[in-house]
Amino acid sequence: MKNSPRFPLIFWRVISRFNRRLVSGYGPKSKTSKRVLVLTTVGRKSGQPRSTPLQFEEVDGVYYVASARGRKADWFRNLIVNPQVEVRVKDQCFQTCAELISEPGKIADFLELRLKRHPGFMGIMLRLEGLPHKYSRTDLEKFARRLAIVVLDPKIP
Repeated sequence: MKNSPRFPLIFWRVISRFNRRLVSGYGPKSKTSKRVLVLTTVGRKSGQPRSTPLQFEEVDGVYYVASARGRKADWFRNLIVNPQVEVRVKDQCFQTCAELISEPGKIADFLELRLKRHPGFMGIMLRLEGLPHKYSRTDLEKFARRLAIVVLDPKIP
């Protein structure tokens, strides 16, 4: 989190620069397109399009993305003001209305899915965030209170 001693502000600035490079080279043939989508929101203050690369999970044709910075992430705050977005994922592009989810139980379900699909990566990330190596569902739900997820369904205009 932005205020976390584990992830100081400089970390988020480096990630921001990396994200700009990732967006500029994104395409169906890029290596990142298997795990990353590009979400384009409308800036809540500027009204300008803002593109953000985000890791996703796909379940039955619906895409789920999580905000590591929770509700403080700029792209998430843009969605609160205007949930209409454009999504580029793999070789498709679609517009949809983003569904914002902040319920800890649903976010914990999402974390469990990510842990099942990417146990090494997610295990390291959760430990960096302070979760014990042997975490419980209660630990996940407590951690989930700091996060937010977004559902992007291509079938919903």
